[in-house]
Amino acid sequence: MRRLFITIILLCVAVATNAREVFSLNDNWKFFFKAETSSDNALSVSLPHTWNLDALAGQGQYMQTMGNYTRSVYIPQEWSDKRLFLKFYGSQGVTDVYINGYHVGEHRGGWTAFTFEISKNINFGQENTILVTVSNAYHNDILPGSSELNFYGGLYREVELIVTQPTTISPLYYGSDGIFIHQQEFTDNSVNAVAAVWISTLKDKACDLEIVVRSPQGDAVFTKYVKERIEQDKPIVIPFTIDEPLLWSPEEPNLYTVSIGVGMRFEDVVTVTTGFRKIDYSPSGIKINGKRIDIKGVTLAHDRSGVGGALQTRHYDSDIEQIMDLGANAVRSFTSPHAQYFYNRCDEEGLLVWVDTPFTRAPFLSDMYFTGTSRFKDNGIQQLKEVILQNYNHPSIITWGIFSLIRPRGEDILNYVKELNATAKSLDATRPTVACSNHNGDINFVSDLIVWQQNLGWGRGMIDDITIWKQRLFKNWKHLNSAIAYGEGGNIDQQSEDSKKPAKVSDRWLPERWHTELHEGYARQVVGEKGFWGVWINDMFEFGSSRYAYGISHRGLVTFDRKDKKDAYYLYRALWNSKSPTLHLTEKRRNVRQDTLQVIRFYSSAKEQPILLINRDTVAVRNIAPCQFTSDTVVMHGRNRIVLRAGELEDEQMITIGNALRPRQ
Repeated sequence: MRRLFITIILLCVAVATNAREVFSLNDNWKFFFKAETSSDNALSVSLPHTWNLDALAGQGQYMQTMGNYTRSVYIPQEWSDKRLFLKFYGSQGVTDVYINGYHVGEHRGGWTAFTFEISKNINFGQENTILVTVSNAYHNDILPGSSELNFYGGLYREVELIVTQPTTISPLYYGSDGIFIHQQEFTDNSVNAVAAVWISTLKDKACDLEIVVRSPQGDAVFTKYVKERIEQDKPIVIPFTIDEPLLWSPEEPNLYTVSIGVGMRFEDVVTVTTGFRKIDYSPSGIKINGKRIDIKGVTLAHDRSGVGGALQTRHYDSDIEQIMDLGANAVRSFTSPHAQYFYNRCDEEGLLVWVDTPFTRAPFLSDMYFTGTSRFKDNGIQQLKEVILQNYNHPSIITWGIFSLIRPRGEDILNYVKELNATAKSLDATRPTVACSNHNGDINFVSDLIVWQQNLGWGRGMIDDITIWKQRLFKNWKHLNSAIAYGEGGNIDQQSEDSKKPAKVSDRWLPERWHTELHEGYARQVVGEKGFWGVWINDMFEFGSSRYAYGISHRGLVTFDRKDKKDAYYLYRALWNSKSPTLHLTEKRRNVRQDTLQVIRFYSSAKEQPILLINRDTVAVRNIAPCQFTSDTVVMHGRNRIVLRAGELEDEQMITIGNALRPRQ
C-alpha cells in the first residue's frame, strides 16, 4: 500500500510538472511615452492600464500617441525544453512586442486578443526583458478608420505567460483557446456536435486526445479517447453526442464544460465553457430553441469615468447589474468586442449579445472610414476572424455585426461588405449576421439581419414621422429581418424650460428634457412592435469621446460615472422590468420653473392605480401610453410638494415656481 501511495504521488507530480502553466504578468511594468526617449522617469503601473486617465479627469488632453511598457521576468532553466507564449487580451491599438531586444510580433487592431511564441528569444536561467510599444493613433489601413469612441491607448487588458509542452493545444490560432464546439444535428432528445481542436507541435505527427463533456451539474456526460494524425492548418475533429441535453436559453442559461487533454499523461489540458441552443430568424422575429424572443437591447460602449477602457471585472459586474435592473435582455458590443469576462457573465445570466466588427463610420463628414486598399481590407478580415473565433463558444452571442452606419458609396464598399459577410458565414453558419444602417442602398440586403438607426424628431422631421416610416418599411420591405435603434444626447447638468429643439442641435446644449421626450415618443411608437425582431437603445451608459463637447457622448440612459440615471432609464425600466415595478416622477432635476401652469409626468408599471398629490390635493392623471402618465394642467405658486403613490411604491419632488426671465423670442 505504501509503495502504491508513493507511485500515485509521483504520477501526480509528473502530470503537474508536464501540464500547461499560466502566469499573470499584470504587475511590475514600467511605462513611459515614446517621445520621452528614456525610461529614467518611467511610471510603475499594473495592468489593465491606459495613459488617457488624465483626460478623463479633466486634467489633460486626450492623447493619441505611442507608449512603451517594459518589465523583466525570470525564466528558469528547467523550462528550456518547453514552449513559451505571451498572450495579450487587449492592447490599443498597434502593438509590437520585443523579447531581449528581438522583435517577436506585431498586432494591428485594438479590440481583440493576440498571442506570440517567444521560446526562441528566451535566455533560460536568467532575467529576460519584455518591451511592448503601443500606438493608439488612427491608421488608414486599420479598422476602424472612423470612430466616435476614444481609443484609450495602452495595455488595457491582461497579459499572460503560457508555458506548454512541445505538443500543445494551440494558443496561436487567432488568439483563441484553440477549441471550438460546433453544434450540428439538434433535437429535443439529443445534440450532435464536434470539438475542433487546433494542435501546435514541434515534433509529433500524431497525438492522443481525451475529451470530457460535463453537464451543468458537473457530471461527465461524454468521454472519449482518440489517437489522431496532426495536419498543418487543419484541426482534429472529435464528434460527440449528448442525450437529453439541458439547452441554453435566456430563462435557463445551462452551461456545459468541454475539456480536451493532450498526450498519454495529459501534457496539456484546456477547458472551454459552452451551451447548446438553436437560433432561428425570420421577419417575424428571432427564436431561441423555437421560442420567439422579443429583443430589448441596449448598446454598450467600452469605458467608464475614472478608468477609461481599462475595465476590471467589478466594472463589468456592476454594468450587468444595471442592465438587468433596466429589464433589458440583450446587449450590443458597440463597434468591437468586450472582454471575455463580460461574455462569461452574459452566458451565466442569459443575456443575449450582438458583437460588432470595427467597420464603422462616425457622424463626422471629414472622416475616411474606408480606404479600399488591400491592407485595409485584409486587416478587416483579420479582425473579423479574431472577433468570431475568440468568442465562438459563448452561447449568449447570437449574432455577428458586419458594419455600422457606413455610407454605401460605390461597388467597392458593397463588395467588401459581401466579403465580410461571407467570411463570417464560413466561420460560423449557426449564427446570423447583422448590420446597423442609417442609409439606403444595396448594402442593407447583405447581412441576415438589419437594424435601422433612426433620428427622426432630432436631426430631421418629427418623432411622429416614425409611424409613416414604419408603414412604408412593413409594406415595401416586409421580407427583411428588421429591427430599430435610436437615441440622442441629454445632459443632466442642462435643464430647459423650452421643449422645442432648434433646427440644428448643438452638442454643447443638450437638455435632459429633449432626451426624455425623444425616448417617450419612440417608446410609444416602437416598443412592443411585432414587426421588429428587436429594439436597441443607444446607449446604456454615456461614453468618453474627445470628438464631442465636454469629452463625452451624452446619449446614455445613465451618466458616464454610473451615478445618475436619466428619466429615460426609468421609462424603459417600467416597460421592460417585469420582476420589479417602477414608479418615477420625471424632471426632478428641473426643480425650479418659471411658469405657473405645470403638467406633471411620470412612469408607472405598478399594478395599483397611481395617485398624484400636489400640496396634499389629489390631481387627475391620464395614461397616455404604456407606463406613461400625465396630469391635467395645474396652477402652482411658490414651493410645491409633489407626491406620487401606487400601492407600497412612492416617489416625490419639490417644484419651486420662480421669476426667471424668459429669453426674447
